[in-house]
Formats: sequence, C-alpha cells, structure tokens
Amino acid sequence: MTMSVAEEPWDCPDGVRLRRALQVELAARYEIPDQETEPPTAETVSTFLIARAGDGEATGCGALRLLDNGMAEVKRMYVTPRARGTGVATRVLRALEDQARRHGISSLVLATGVKQPDAIRFYEREGYQRIDGYGPYAGEPLARCFTRRLR
Repeated sequence: MTMSVAEEPWDCPDGVRLRRALQVELAARYEIPDQETEPPTAETVSTFLIARAGDGEATGCGALRLLDNGMAEVKRMYVTPRARGTGVATRVLRALEDQARRHGISSLVLATGVKQPDAIRFYEREGYQRIDGYGPYAGEPLARCFTRRLR
C-alpha cells in the first residue's frame, strides 16, 4: 500500500475530520463525550501529521505536544477503520518519534484507555512500556499510560 505521512496544519479539513471521527469512536466506546481536561489545540501541539493513501485519502493522524524535561506527549493517534491493519498507525507513530528526536525529545508518553485493547496491544508491540498515570491521567481508572525512551 502506497502511503505518505507528512506534517499538515492542525486545522486543515482532513485533520478536523479525522479528530472528529476519533472523538465519535471514543464517545461510543466509553459512552461519554470527550472528558479530556486539557485537549490539544493548534497552540499546544508542536507537530500534527496526517497519513495519506496513494490516492490522497487521509487515513490516519497523530500529534506531539511538547512537555518539560525533554519529554513530549503523543496525542490524537487515529486510523480510519478501513485502513486499520495496513501499517498506517506504525508509520504515523514512527514519524512522530522522528519529529520528537528533531525537537531534542528524549522520551515520549501517551495515554489510551481500558476500552481500547487494540491500542494497548499496538503500543506494547511498538516498544512502549506501561507507566502509572501522569498529569491529568494520574489516578484515572480508565486510563492506560505508556512511555518510550527515544535513542
């Protein structure tokens, strides 16, 4: 499958559409609207990537939010249902890791949730280690948090 992953504006129409689809899916899985206390914005995200199929269709996205102490947080990782299992998520995640390295980031953190076993398996397979909840996810029973040290 031919695919590209490139930085695009946070507010581009495909980015807005992909993030909206993510929110709809999460609301259905958790039976609640987005409860994130600090949702990412164009101002708080340093990098926003979109994966596109060979025909230009936007099939996935992901973002980085820079934190203190040489860390960054992976935000808004999403792959359209039709493109799942095709390597889109891995390509987006690796591109985010490359961007993080360019920013001098030494480790990444991220949060997913208990009702996203596919995401949990994905991050574990990609070398992310389980950690206790951080920031707004500390003590949150539905959250599953991970980290990965970048080389």
